[in-house]
Amino acid sequence: MGKYVVRGLSILMLVAGLWLGWGSQPAYALTDEHQLLSEVWRIVNRAYIDESFNHQNWWFVRQRWLQQPLETREETYGAIDEMLATLGDPYTRLLPPEQYRSLQTSTSGELTGVGLQIAKDEQDGTLQVVAPVEGSPAAAAGLQPRDRILSIDNVATTTLTLDEAAQRMRGPLGSTVVLTVLRPGGAAPSSLEQPVEQRFELKRDRISLNPVTVQFQTLDNGLGIGYIRLSQFNANAVTAVAQAIKDLEAQGANAYVLDLRNNPGGLLTAGIEIARQWLEEGTIVYTVDRQGVLDSYTATGAALTQAPLAVLVNEGTASASEILAGALQDNQRAVLVGGITFGKGLIQSLFDLSDGSGLVVTVAKYETPAHHDINRSGIRPDQRVSLAPLGRDQVATAADTQYQAAVELLTQRVAIARVS
Repeated sequence: MGKYVVRGLSILMLVAGLWLGWGSQPAYALTDEHQLLSEVWRIVNRAYIDESFNHQNWWFVRQRWLQQPLETREETYGAIDEMLATLGDPYTRLLPPEQYRSLQTSTSGELTGVGLQIAKDEQDGTLQVVAPVEGSPAAAAGLQPRDRILSIDNVATTTLTLDEAAQRMRGPLGSTVVLTVLRPGGAAPSSLEQPVEQRFELKRDRISLNPVTVQFQTLDNGLGIGYIRLSQFNANAVTAVAQAIKDLEAQGANAYVLDLRNNPGGLLTAGIEIARQWLEEGTIVYTVDRQGVLDSYTATGAALTQAPLAVLVNEGTASASEILAGALQDNQRAVLVGGITFGKGLIQSLFDLSDGSGLVVTVAKYETPAHHDINRSGIRPDQRVSLAPLGRDQVATAADTQYQAAVELLTQRVAIARVS
């Protein structure tokens, strides 16, 4: 079952719908295929964030599909996909068993493919790069956040769901896949640069998802900077960040830079637990369900360090990364440096289905501790700093202007603390 409490369904309506038909329709019993479709319908009915179901009568939607002949599982999956499409939400979707197992594997810390985190634009349905996974073929080829993938091996992505697109980018190790990508023009609204279409031929590889990279630097003034790059909130992230803080403190770190650039998110629970490693007290995030009911997660008084902290963010910082960045910013625990974040403020929950497939449902949205709804708008850093494209070996070096700005802010903060 999913991780969120779901509300009960009217038993009276359920019985009437299953056995008495609707209106003048004849009575009928459900086949195995119709039962699976009905199972999906019930979960969405209980948990989906929009109580209007995209301004349609969700009960009528169910009745319409139950009257369709469904003879095979493939037909049923197709019908479920069409039913869910009426919600207008690309994140609420069915995962057939193979795709569901692949998703569970990726969040456990293992992945094969080209290493791209992708999303569907909620307004025009185009496929958009959230961020490449660090060390992946996509990152090595230069794929960037906000790139729009037009086709995968000449198949237009407008015809594909998120999971179908991801499936096409997977394949045997060493095989290739060709992506046609539209890269946005200049970032400034007045820029005369035009979008550029490019083709990328990527060789599939096994991708290591060790989510943390660590570096220690001692400045001329004696300040010890502990640098932690967190690339994804997978099952390994909480333990890896805690160990990084411990190791850097042992080396003499008395200030930290947490790098969330191009971190597309992952497990919500991991984001919350990592926030608790930096916060002694305060709200971490509010979640808001379809009835406007607020729930919250708070710090537990078990922070691992009180040392000054700067957080690096950019347009590839999304979802759980934005929860962490927003919590640290609103609680005045850290200064944010870089660019405006991606702006994905919706929360999905996973539900197991009876045939081994899975259902992803948007169940809530989140707000930062200061009640900022960042969906589509993102989080604004305290100090905006532009950054030219960097090679992998240039991150957190003198060439990294965002990192250098963070180090300068930490130096000033520690100097003020010493004087006072």
